Amino acid sequence: MINEKIKAAIQKYSDELTELRRRFHREPELSWEEFKTTAFVCEYLESLGISFRKTEPTGVIATIEGGKPGKTVALRADMDALTVEELNKDLPYTSQVEGKMHACGHDAHTAMLLIAAKALSEIKDELPGNVRLVFQPAEEVAAGANEMVKQGAMEGVDNVFGIHIWSQMPTGKVSCSLGPSFASADLFTVKFTGRGGHGAMPHDCIDTAIVASSFVVNVQSVVSRTIDPQQPAVLTIGKMVVGTRFNVIAENAVIEGTIRCFDPKTRDHIEEQLKHYADQVAAIYGAAAEVDYIRGTQAVINDEYSAKLVQTTAAAAFEDDVLYVEKPTMGGEDFSFYLDHAPGSFALVGSGNPDKDTEWAHHHGKFNIDEDALAVGAELYAQYAWAYLNE
Repeated sequence: MINEKIKAAIQKYSDELTELRRRFHREPELSWEEFKTTAFVCEYLESLGISFRKTEPTGVIATIEGGKPGKTVALRADMDALTVEELNKDLPYTSQVEGKMHACGHDAHTAMLLIAAKALSEIKDELPGNVRLVFQPAEEVAAGANEMVKQGAMEGVDNVFGIHIWSQMPTGKVSCSLGPSFASADLFTVKFTGRGGHGAMPHDCIDTAIVASSFVVNVQSVVSRTIDPQQPAVLTIGKMVVGTRFNVIAENAVIEGTIRCFDPKTRDHIEEQLKHYADQVAAIYGAAAEVDYIRGTQAVINDEYSAKLVQTTAAAAFEDDVLYVEKPTMGGEDFSFYLDHAPGSFALVGSGNPDKDTEWAHHHGKFNIDEDALAVGAELYAQYAWAYLNE
């Protein structure tokens, strides 16, 4: 199952792997703005003799054609950064763009897949099938995967595999759960309209500060009292804007939040109940409610066969104790959209190391990775492709 040439190549290019990751980290680009990253990926693939095409407006789809007939496995890495100010100012590779940084590890994903591609290209004549390389933009806005699929990323693909660096796991550990991995992630906006007026004359008004507050307090019972406790779900209110001045009763209130769960029926139920609660709370106070519910990512549900293949591949490529059981997260991942077109799995590679201060949460300004994890991720990409094509 394990290809020793791949292992040797990853070790040989480990310094280059680190330098690639640092290059991407220094020059972060936001969703749909990954122009420099896309150009670099294209140049790198061209230097390896790997056929590719640019997607619009950003992103790259490439294919390593094996020397023998067989299946096609896709490997995906995301490339976009976040509007987060980097707080690690003393790093030699700190972000050079104010207000932007790779606070989620996508710089590592891109670098790992490039080196995996380099290793695979060196043994392409031995490959019984093809390896599709998907360098995806706009994961952070949950739009890139769908667009890559539309532009042909999954055409002819039999299986798909992705990796996420994970600061909440010890460096080098690998987790790939059978079944649920990442939750669906939806967003909603609730607008309440009442009747404003002078703060000294509440009897002439319909106060949306009261309406909105009542909604925020009561809507949590959708999860706590209408959903099976064995079906995990989260309803979070992240933003509430009410009123304009201390002595003016608010005529309008806007609430924004997110819903996370794993079960499609639970997802449908929460959406329905959210709208019901908004209408009923508004009616109690004589206000009006308008709900805009946007479905974001679907739940990432790992295929059993693929997840087991990741586990056996990781155990064979590294040490037996490399496997780690990380509970499913309520975080969202648009990798889910690739799974609509082929079975596959999504693995986590640990990068948390207290001695290197790399246990900060994803999306935090001090987020960083233990770069010792890079070789694990790069080899896992390549060894999984090899193992799947040889199954």
